Amino acid sequence: MDMSWVTDPAFWFGFFNIIIIDIILSGDNAVMIGMAAHRLPEKQRKKAIVLGAGAAVLLRATLTAIAAYLLNIPLLMTVGGILLLGIAVRLLLDNDKETNVDIGDSLKSAIKTIIVADVVMSLDNVLAVAGASHGNVFLVLFGLALSIPIIMWGSNLIARLLDRLPWLVYVGAAILGFTGGQLIVEDPFIQNQVLIGMDVLNYVIPLVMAVMVVVGGYAWKHKTAA
Repeated sequence: MDMSWVTDPAFWFGFFNIIIIDIILSGDNAVMIGMAAHRLPEKQRKKAIVLGAGAAVLLRATLTAIAAYLLNIPLLMTVGGILLLGIAVRLLLDNDKETNVDIGDSLKSAIKTIIVADVVMSLDNVLAVAGASHGNVFLVLFGLALSIPIIMWGSNLIARLLDRLPWLVYVGAAILGFTGGQLIVEDPFIQNQVLIGMDVLNYVIPLVMAVMVVVGGYAWKHKTAA
């Protein structure tokens, strides 16, 4: 049995890199799932979180297998970022809707939102883990396995926090808006064709997107309530 990995610095560098990547990027998924599920009754909430976390991991496993091809699709990450911005605004607007709607429909709607957002948000995680693993299958599988408890535990914690502190929904929307902006600026096409020599925009654009989601969602919500 080959044990050379034990003394391989590159293996351990990738190992700890993947832990950090999962904590940061799976945290975004946890925020999104928590926001989508927190208005559901306890039983349906648990089901949405379990299905959402399972979908996230399954999607990552599938996307990991085709990560090299994903990078060759022009503007894929930009489209994903725009979709995520829309999801962030929708979750912000949905937060104040009346809860006396059909539970089955609410559960289906939450799961649908979670799966669509998981597809988008798994892109950056897959590409980051694939890069950090340098083709090591064990590290890729480790990254996928580690994301399961992070997403499930984090989603449940965030859903409970949103129950107690409803204003945190704006923080969650800002995080999702920032993530959407990051997807856009990290798109290889945008990097190579639009942002050449403008590295400062890599930080400015995600911040602007986060502010736009919160301000736009707040204004829209109060306009429809008036």
